[in-house]
Amino acid sequence: MKRSLPTLLVSLCALLAGASPAAAQEGGKTVVLVHGAFADGSSWDKVIPLLQAKGLRVVAVQNPLTSLADDVAATKRAIDASPGPVVLVGHSWGGVVITEAGNDDKVTALVYVAAFAPDDGQSVADAAKDTPPPPGRASIKPDAVGFLSLTPEGMAKDFAFDVPAAQTKIMAVTQGPVNSKCFGEKVTTAAWKKKPSWYIVADKDRMIDPEQQKSMAQRIKAKTTVVPSSHVVMLSHPADVANVIEEAANGR
Repeated sequence: MKRSLPTLLVSLCALLAGASPAAAQEGGKTVVLVHGAFADGSSWDKVIPLLQAKGLRVVAVQNPLTSLADDVAATKRAIDASPGPVVLVGHSWGGVVITEAGNDDKVTALVYVAAFAPDDGQSVADAAKDTPPPPGRASIKPDAVGFLSLTPEGMAKDFAFDVPAAQTKIMAVTQGPVNSKCFGEKVTTAAWKKKPSWYIVADKDRMIDPEQQKSMAQRIKAKTTVVPSSHVVMLSHPADVANVIEEAANGR
Protein backbone atom coordinates (compact mmCIF):
# COMPACT_ATOMS: atom_id res chain seq x y z
CA MET A 1 0.00 0.00 0.00
CA LYS A 2 1.37 3.40 -0.96
CA ARG A 3 1.78 6.04 1.71
CA SER A 4 1.51 9.79 1.15
CA LEU A 5 4.58 12.00 1.28
CA PRO A 6 3.47 13.69 4.57
CA THR A 7 3.05 10.29 6.21
CA LEU A 8 6.48 9.20 5.03
CA LEU A 9 8.04 12.42 6.35
CA VAL A 10 6.43 11.97 9.76
CA SER A 11 7.69 8.40 9.88
CA LEU A 12 11.21 9.47 8.96
CA CYS A 13 11.26 12.21 11.61
CA ALA A 14 10.03 9.74 14.21
CA LEU A 15 12.72 7.22 13.32
CA LEU A 16 15.42 9.88 13.53
CA ALA A 17 14.11 10.94 16.95
CA GLY A 18 14.09 7.36 18.22
CA ALA A 19 10.33 6.81 18.09
CA SER A 20 8.36 4.36 15.98
CA PRO A 21 6.16 5.59 13.08
CA ALA A 22 3.10 4.29 14.95
CA ALA A 23 4.00 6.34 18.02
CA ALA A 24 4.45 9.44 15.87
CA GLN A 25 0.98 9.04 14.39
CA GLU A 26 -0.55 8.49 17.82
CA GLY A 27 0.91 11.73 19.15
CA GLY A 28 1.66 12.04 22.87
CA LYS A 29 4.21 14.20 24.62
CA THR A 30 7.89 14.43 23.79
CA VAL A 31 10.52 15.37 26.35
CA VAL A 32 13.26 17.47 24.73
CA LEU A 33 16.42 17.48 26.87
CA VAL A 34 18.83 20.41 26.49
CA HIS A 35 22.32 20.03 27.97
CA GLY A 36 24.47 22.81 29.33
CA ALA A 37 28.05 23.99 28.97
CA PHE A 38 30.94 21.54 29.46
CA ALA A 39 28.61 18.68 28.49
CA ASP A 40 26.78 17.02 25.60
CA GLY A 41 23.58 15.07 25.05
CA SER A 42 25.00 12.02 26.82
CA SER A 43 24.71 13.87 30.13
CA TRP A 44 21.08 12.68 30.14
CA ASP A 45 21.90 9.00 29.61
CA LYS A 46 20.71 7.92 33.07
CA VAL A 47 17.44 9.86 32.81
CA ILE A 48 16.49 8.84 29.26
CA PRO A 49 15.67 5.15 29.97
CA LEU A 50 13.65 6.15 33.06
CA LEU A 51 11.53 8.53 30.98
CA GLN A 52 11.09 5.97 28.23
CA ALA A 53 9.93 3.45 30.83
CA LYS A 54 7.25 5.98 31.81
CA GLY A 55 5.98 5.94 28.22
CA LEU A 56 7.44 9.30 27.21
CA ARG A 57 9.13 9.97 23.89
CA VAL A 58 12.57 11.50 24.46
CA VAL A 59 14.98 13.53 22.32
CA ALA A 60 18.35 14.82 23.54
CA VAL A 61 19.61 17.94 21.76
CA GLN A 62 23.28 18.28 20.82
CA ASN A 63 23.99 21.97 21.38
CA PRO A 64 26.87 23.49 19.39
CA LEU A 65 27.55 25.84 22.34
CA THR A 66 28.68 28.50 19.87
CA SER A 67 26.00 31.12 20.62
CA LEU A 68 22.59 31.43 22.24
CA ALA A 69 21.00 31.72 18.79
CA ASP A 70 22.74 28.56 17.56
CA ASP A 71 21.68 26.55 20.61
CA VAL A 72 18.11 27.83 20.38
CA ALA A 73 18.04 26.86 16.70
CA ALA A 74 19.23 23.33 17.52
CA THR A 75 16.54 23.03 20.19
CA LYS A 76 13.82 24.36 17.92
CA ARG A 77 14.72 21.75 15.30
CA ALA A 78 14.06 19.09 17.92
CA ILE A 79 10.78 20.74 18.89
CA ASP A 80 9.69 21.00 15.26
CA ALA A 81 10.48 17.31 14.65
CA SER A 82 8.39 16.21 17.64
CA PRO A 83 4.93 14.99 16.58
CA GLY A 84 3.08 16.17 19.69
CA PRO A 85 3.30 18.57 22.64
CA VAL A 86 6.76 19.12 24.14
CA VAL A 87 8.12 19.29 27.68
CA LEU A 88 11.34 21.28 27.43
CA VAL A 89 14.08 20.47 29.96
CA GLY A 90 17.28 22.47 30.39
CA HIS A 91 20.35 21.90 32.56
CA SER A 92 22.64 24.78 33.57
CA TRP A 93 23.26 26.92 30.44
CA GLY A 94 20.47 24.88 28.86
CA GLY A 95 18.07 26.84 31.07
CA VAL A 96 18.87 29.98 29.09
CA VAL A 97 18.22 28.06 25.87
CA ILE A 98 14.81 26.75 26.97
CA THR A 99 13.85 30.18 28.30
CA GLU A 100 14.09 31.46 24.71
CA ALA A 101 13.09 28.34 22.76
CA GLY A 102 10.20 27.62 25.12
CA ASN A 103 8.09 30.32 23.51
CA ASP A 104 7.25 27.81 20.77
CA ASP A 105 3.54 26.99 20.76
CA LYS A 106 4.25 23.24 21.01
CA VAL A 107 5.97 23.64 24.39
CA THR A 108 3.58 22.96 27.28
CA ALA A 109 6.00 22.99 30.24
CA LEU A 110 9.52 23.99 31.21
CA VAL A 111 11.80 22.07 33.58
CA TYR A 112 14.94 23.78 34.89
CA VAL A 113 17.61 21.44 36.28
CA ALA A 114 20.19 23.43 38.30
CA ALA A 115 19.77 25.94 35.51
CA PHE A 116 19.78 29.63 34.75
CA ALA A 117 16.32 31.13 34.25
CA PRO A 118 16.93 34.67 32.98
CA ASP A 119 14.32 37.38 32.54
CA ASP A 120 13.57 39.39 29.40
CA GLY A 121 16.71 41.16 28.22
CA GLN A 122 18.91 39.32 30.71
CA SER A 123 22.05 37.24 30.19
CA VAL A 124 23.85 34.74 32.41
CA ALA A 125 26.31 37.49 33.32
CA ASP A 126 23.41 39.74 34.33
CA ALA A 127 21.76 36.98 36.37
CA ALA A 128 24.97 36.16 38.25
CA LYS A 129 26.34 39.65 38.87
CA ASP A 130 24.85 40.05 42.35
CA THR A 131 25.90 36.64 43.68
CA PRO A 132 29.32 35.54 44.98
CA PRO A 133 31.41 33.59 42.44
CA PRO A 134 30.80 29.85 42.92
CA PRO A 135 33.87 27.71 43.73
CA GLY A 136 33.78 25.95 40.38
CA ARG A 137 34.36 29.13 38.42
CA ALA A 138 38.10 28.91 39.14
CA SER A 139 38.19 25.59 37.26
CA ILE A 140 36.97 27.14 33.99
CA LYS A 141 39.79 27.88 31.53
CA PRO A 142 39.68 29.66 28.13
CA ASP A 143 41.47 28.55 24.98
CA ALA A 144 43.16 30.83 22.46
CA VAL A 145 39.89 31.71 20.69
CA GLY A 146 37.68 32.22 23.73
CA PHE A 147 36.05 28.83 24.21
CA LEU A 148 35.79 27.75 27.83
CA SER A 149 36.40 24.26 29.27
CA LEU A 150 36.62 22.72 32.71
CA THR A 151 39.91 21.28 33.90
CA PRO A 152 39.84 17.54 34.69
CA GLU A 153 40.26 18.43 38.37
CA GLY A 154 37.35 20.87 38.15
CA MET A 155 35.16 18.26 36.50
CA ALA A 156 35.85 15.82 39.35
CA LYS A 157 35.83 18.24 42.32
CA ASP A 158 33.39 20.97 41.29
CA PHE A 159 31.15 19.91 38.41
CA ALA A 160 30.39 16.27 39.29
CA PHE A 161 31.91 15.39 42.66
CA ASP A 162 29.16 12.85 43.46
CA VAL A 163 29.68 10.92 40.20
CA PRO A 164 32.14 7.96 40.04
CA ALA A 165 35.71 8.97 39.16
CA ALA A 166 35.76 6.72 36.10
CA GLN A 167 32.82 8.67 34.68
CA THR A 168 34.19 12.13 35.45
CA LYS A 169 37.38 11.21 33.57
CA ILE A 170 35.28 10.47 30.49
CA MET A 171 33.22 13.62 31.02
CA ALA A 172 36.39 15.73 31.10
CA VAL A 173 37.46 14.33 27.72
CA THR A 174 34.04 14.50 26.01
CA GLN A 175 32.89 17.86 27.42
CA GLY A 176 31.57 20.50 25.05
CA PRO A 177 33.61 23.71 25.24
CA VAL A 178 31.35 26.76 25.27
CA ASN A 179 31.95 30.07 23.51
CA SER A 180 32.54 32.64 26.25
CA LYS A 181 30.33 35.14 24.42
CA CYS A 182 27.28 32.95 25.20
CA PHE A 183 27.24 34.14 28.79
CA GLY A 184 26.79 37.74 27.70
CA GLU A 185 23.99 37.08 25.22
CA LYS A 186 20.55 38.17 26.33
CA VAL A 187 17.21 36.40 26.23
CA THR A 188 14.60 38.25 24.19
CA THR A 189 11.37 36.92 25.72
CA ALA A 190 11.32 34.67 28.78
CA ALA A 191 9.02 31.71 28.14
CA TRP A 192 8.50 31.02 31.85
CA LYS A 193 6.25 34.09 32.01
CA LYS A 194 3.63 32.18 30.02
CA LYS A 195 4.50 28.50 30.50
CA PRO A 196 4.20 26.46 33.73
CA SER A 197 7.64 25.74 35.15
CA TRP A 198 9.37 23.24 37.41
CA TYR A 199 12.80 23.74 38.99
CA ILE A 200 15.24 21.22 40.49
CA VAL A 201 17.68 22.90 42.89
CA ALA A 202 21.05 21.18 43.34
CA ASP A 203 21.64 21.96 47.00
CA LYS A 204 25.39 21.18 46.97
CA ASP A 205 26.14 22.81 43.62
CA ARG A 206 29.61 24.33 43.16
CA MET A 207 28.91 25.77 39.68
CA ILE A 208 25.69 27.77 40.24
CA ASP A 209 25.09 28.95 43.79
CA PRO A 210 22.18 26.97 45.34
CA GLU A 211 20.73 30.13 46.87
CA GLN A 212 20.71 31.74 43.44
CA GLN A 213 18.91 28.67 42.10
CA LYS A 214 16.26 28.96 44.81
CA SER A 215 15.87 32.66 44.08
CA MET A 216 15.41 32.03 40.35
CA ALA A 217 12.91 29.25 41.05
CA GLN A 218 10.90 31.57 43.29
CA ARG A 219 11.01 34.41 40.76
CA ILE A 220 9.62 32.25 37.94
CA LYS A 221 7.00 30.73 40.30
CA ALA A 222 8.26 27.22 39.58
CA LYS A 223 7.21 24.10 41.42
CA THR A 224 10.52 23.43 43.19
CA THR A 225 12.30 20.26 44.27
CA VAL A 226 15.55 20.44 46.26
CA VAL A 227 18.02 17.59 45.81
CA PRO A 228 21.30 17.15 47.79
CA SER A 229 23.40 17.00 44.65
CA SER A 230 26.32 18.38 42.71
CA HIS A 231 25.65 20.40 39.58
CA VAL A 232 24.92 17.27 37.52
CA VAL A 233 21.70 16.23 39.26
CA MET A 234 20.61 14.16 36.27
CA LEU A 235 23.68 11.92 36.65
CA SER A 236 23.81 11.57 40.43
CA HIS A 237 20.04 11.57 41.11
CA PRO A 238 18.42 10.50 37.83
CA ALA A 239 15.24 9.11 39.41
CA ASP A 240 14.50 12.45 41.09
CA VAL A 241 14.96 14.27 37.79
CA ALA A 242 12.82 11.78 35.86
CA ASN A 243 10.03 12.06 38.43
CA VAL A 244 9.92 15.86 38.16
CA ILE A 245 9.88 15.67 34.36
CA GLU A 246 7.01 13.18 34.55
CA GLU A 247 5.13 15.61 36.83
CA ALA A 248 5.62 18.36 34.26
CA ALA A 249 4.45 16.08 31.45
CA ASN A 250 1.32 15.25 33.43
CA GLY A 251 0.77 18.87 34.44
CA ARG A 252 0.86 18.10 38.15
